[in-house]
Amino acid sequence: MKIDWATLGSVFGVSLAATVTLVGLFTLGITGLSRRERAVAAGGSAGLAVTGAYACFAACAAAVGYGIYLIVA
Repeated sequence: MKIDWATLGSVFGVSLAATVTLVGLFTLGITGLSRRERAVAAGGSAGLAVTGAYACFAACAAAVGYGIYLIVA
């Protein structure tokens, strides 16, 4: 049995990058929602932060859905 180390390293790199990207997007979404909470407490509005948060969550859901599609297909 021979291991193709270059391909294994490539898969590791892509997996690491995808994981960091998804965690970062989810973190930005949580941050946007917390900004809304602070704005409501202060009597203001944070429409742009909420819109950005929902966009981040939608991107996370799309990436997860695409991953499931790749596994099932």
